[in-house]
Amino acid sequence: MSDQVKQTVKKVFEDLATSLETGRMEAKIKIGLTIDGSELGLDVMKQAAFAIKQKNLFDLVLIGSDVEWAAEFEHYSTTDCQKEAAELMEELLDSGEIQGCVTLHYNFPIGVSTVGKVITPALGRELYIATTTGTTSGARNEAMVLNAINGLVAAKACGIKQPTIGILNVEGAKTVERSLIALQENGYELAFGESQREDGGKVLRGNDLLLGSVDVVVCDSLTGNILMKLFSAYSSGGNYETLGAGYGPGIGRHYDRNICIISRASGAPVIANALEYAYELAKGKLGKVSQAEYQKADQAGLKQICSELTAAPAAQTKEIEPPAKEIVTSEIAGIEIMELEDAVKVLWEADIYAESGMGCTGPIVLVNEKNLPAAQDELKKANYL
Repeated sequence: MSDQVKQTVKKVFEDLATSLETGRMEAKIKIGLTIDGSELGLDVMKQAAFAIKQKNLFDLVLIGSDVEWAAEFEHYSTTDCQKEAAELMEELLDSGEIQGCVTLHYNFPIGVSTVGKVITPALGRELYIATTTGTTSGARNEAMVLNAINGLVAAKACGIKQPTIGILNVEGAKTVERSLIALQENGYELAFGESQREDGGKVLRGNDLLLGSVDVVVCDSLTGNILMKLFSAYSSGGNYETLGAGYGPGIGRHYDRNICIISRASGAPVIANALEYAYELAKGKLGKVSQAEYQKADQAGLKQICSELTAAPAAQTKEIEPPAKEIVTSEIAGIEIMELEDAVKVLWEADIYAESGMGCTGPIVLVNEKNLPAAQDELKKANYL
């Protein structure tokens, strides 16, 4: 621990002793901001810092270069080195001197990913995007299931008691939906929202993102990162993020640091919003909420569900020939794109002729109208629906 941090910790205990003596126990939350590394220069940091100072919600602590305006704040001086700032930020978080921090770049461990927050343009609703940076798992479907837990953690820490959740219509969406339904059926408290498109469902389209049809949208981190950039910078041409609260806090099993990420293209409004997001998370006890949610999910079989998602598929031992060809006009939707051809073969093996196709809402299996009920039953038994 550096001498600077040791002195700060000493001051914390002295202030606590004074509070006990005077009967004033409530201390202001402190949120850090690393100020170096933005492509937009230090001026955006200055604007965000003074916007926060004016609101007086919490105490802002700056970490970074010696700049004249930093004298207006509690300031920990570093050279213009992101590694040094990150190490100091960790010390301050772990010592309890600050309860959260906003930074431009941070290497989260595998298993941790960030939950961004935006305001949707159609109705001005808050939308949590789970997730936007980091790698929750090397297996895509498992990552998205864990991302769902992370999104719920962020929303609950910010005061939403029962967040609604939806899954973005990307590769893996239907598999993830089945896994989350299994988790729900095993007793995990999970409230699905619904697409506002005519056919509804738990899988969301692009329109639902614009509307904010749910509180938390689940996707992979790469897709989430693109969404954050589009939501935050679509009005500026792309090189200055004006909207939203940044890419959010890193969340994962056994992880409790409140570190929120912004981009090197984040403008002053986004930086200020990210600081307020970090404050909400600190006030809502992010680490405790995360621990509680993972415990509840584990009790509902999360680890077993994840192990099934990462298990190697069984090798195909025999070639399956299709039955006699029939006219196929009835559609069965809701099958994962990567499982579509396997689902067709399941029906062939049950002596039901089927073909794969692509409908307006995604992959479909086509069967003859007379075979529709039986085909649906077979696909449900094989866990494709």
